Amino acid sequence: MKKKSTVALKTALWSRSFVLSLCAAALASGLVACGAKEPVKDASASPSAPAAAAPAANAEKSKVPEEKKTVAVTQVTNWFAEPEHGGQYAALMKGYYKDAGFDMTIMPGGPQVSAAQIVASGKAQFGMIQGDDLIIARQQGIPLVAVAAAFQKNPQGLIFHKGQQIKDFADLNGRKVYVASAAGYWEFIKKKYNLDKVQDMKYTGQLVNFINDPTAVTQGYITAEPYSLKQQGYDTEMLLNADSGYNPYANVLFTTEKMIKEHPDQVKAFVEASIKGWEYYKDHADEVNPKIKESNPDMTLDAMKFGAEKQAELVYGGDAVKSGVGTMTKERWSTLMKQLSEIGVLKTEEDVSKVFTTEFLPKK
Repeated sequence: MKKKSTVALKTALWSRSFVLSLCAAALASGLVACGAKEPVKDASASPSAPAAAAPAANAEKSKVPEEKKTVAVTQVTNWFAEPEHGGQYAALMKGYYKDAGFDMTIMPGGPQVSAAQIVASGKAQFGMIQGDDLIIARQQGIPLVAVAAAFQKNPQGLIFHKGQQIKDFADLNGRKVYVASAAGYWEFIKKKYNLDKVQDMKYTGQLVNFINDPTAVTQGYITAEPYSLKQQGYDTEMLLNADSGYNPYANVLFTTEKMIKEHPDQVKAFVEASIKGWEYYKDHADEVNPKIKESNPDMTLDAMKFGAEKQAELVYGGDAVKSGVGTMTKERWSTLMKQLSEIGVLKTEEDVSKVFTTEFLPKK
């Protein structure tokens, strides 16, 4: 396997955290436009009348009997193909979407992709988003509804050099912390832990300033940056934002109120096939990762293996142990709503019953 250069690896992994932060800021400002990479088509389904038009460049077409009627459906992920989308690609690879009656296209996210905008416009039927960003989108008048949460525990956090004696968020006081502007979790953490002496530094998507300052802290994902830094010879540790009490569901699968009203059967079939994919990915990540790599050649299989291992507890632990992958609770959404209101991100709290629904999740 031809391995990607360290510089290329850094660019692919670091920019994801930066761009998602920018998109969150854009949503908070009422600007939802955040361009897309080429979509990946289901290689085992043939379309009939599409539910909505979707891009299909370099799409893989399926070969099934013509009498097999399918519906063309598109879902937009929140970044380029990676282990954090493992269940979606497993469902595509194993034919779960085809079995559900879909000719599925997975449209990867990217630097200027807003899944919220694409789904709201009808160019895709389903998308993937952070829980707090979904609430913010609704505040801006975009009627999105969460139908499943791939991650029970959010993978975002604050990274520091190993040996810095940082045990809790309170230990960040007095340090330089590189965080993107308008990051809701950071405003929450500063307020909760009285970080009155912390130095807010602008996060640019690059880690050179963090690398050169052993006392500095930077934002990142537990599934990505620690691996990249380790490859360059830097050992790090991390505080997950979720452990501060700010824990929005991550990689939330969503659709629109209109889709739920007009095509509830399709919503149910999509959710069930996606959850089945995540259940398969749990024990077969090494089998599925090459499929993911087809859509993101810049990411190495070693990096994917690292990501899959780091995210396992975040996806399959917590409430998922008892209630199944994708589960969500009213308490979690209500808490998040209150937190966003307290830090001034929301002007008014949304009706939580309209923010999410568990009616389409498989019964465990």
